[in-house]
Amino acid sequence: MPKKVETLVLHDSSTPVFGDIQKGGNVVLANSQTILDIATGQARLHSLWPLTFGLACCAIEMMGTAGSRFDISRFGSEAFRATPRQADLMIIAGRLSKKMAPVLRKIYDQMPEPKWVISMGACASSGGVYNNYAIVQGADQVVPVDVYVPGCPPSPDALTYAILKLQSKIRHQAMKTTKQLSIIELKPRSAEDQK
Repeated sequence: MPKKVETLVLHDSSTPVFGDIQKGGNVVLANSQTILDIATGQARLHSLWPLTFGLACCAIEMMGTAGSRFDISRFGSEAFRATPRQADLMIIAGRLSKKMAPVLRKIYDQMPEPKWVISMGACASSGGVYNNYAIVQGADQVVPVDVYVPGCPPSPDALTYAILKLQSKIRHQAMKTTKQLSIIELKPRSAEDQK
């Protein structure tokens, strides 16, 4: 079955730039799935919706990140969700007890794909000073973690930096898709060509 090929002409400043493709007289040939992947990748990159999962003192710093001083809404993450079905980023802030680990896993499983996890603080990342029978020694034993934020407790600046690192990770995944695009350089037609 032949692949469906769509043509996109980049011609003005209002047209989005995909990867390192130059604007102007270029024509981009790609199948419709590639174009869709690029568009959804850009949407995911600039609209991460975090799920609040504050367990201890790091949750106060996470709340401070959404305040007016640090304002993570600049990065598209201002809408903290109270339900996992509307979130694509889980921020685990604080120590994770073994009693709470099944709840964390259940909430993670209820989040739609693609989903990402930030482990905020020393307690969530490695158990911190709580090396005992009641605390999970790292949230990565329960769910896969994409970005770790060090500190006890980490500052809101550190969480903002972690969101930026996660966005660059998502951007890197989206760039893999742009490698599949074919570029054809167009030459302007002269009056002799029209005869």
